[in-house]
Amino acid sequence: VQLVESGGGSVQSGGSLRLSCAASGFTASSYCMGWFRQAPGKEREGVAGISSLGSTRHADSVQGRFTISRDNAKNTLYLQMNGLKSEDTAMYYCATAPPFYSKSLCLDLDYQRRLTDFSKFGYWGQGTQVTVSS
Repeated sequence: VQLVESGGGSVQSGGSLRLSCAASGFTASSYCMGWFRQAPGKEREGVAGISSLGSTRHADSVQGRFTISRDNAKNTLYLQMNGLKSEDTAMYYCATAPPFYSKSLCLDLDYQRRLTDFSKFGYWGQGTQVTVSS
């Protein structure tokens, strides 16, 4: 199982980036997947999630600006980021939930154990850096 993120970079405030997460060794559409980010000195946080059936949820901080999606034919997860702000600067990671993770937990970005569940029982990519300058 491998997840490889790409698409990060440096942009000015208000700009856009599209992150990709290429999955191999498993069928991404069969899993709950998510995007997480971690800024320097801060805890890792969930940004968006997508269930195996394609339902999505975005954190309040990115709602209306970011969109998670998945191309099942390419076995790839995406995060379209528009209207970027300096506070979006972070390392971004894609990850899978454990197998058979419930849809409700997959999309409950406030669930306290969600990050633990992904970290202990899921798979993670190496991350891609996003830097937004004002």
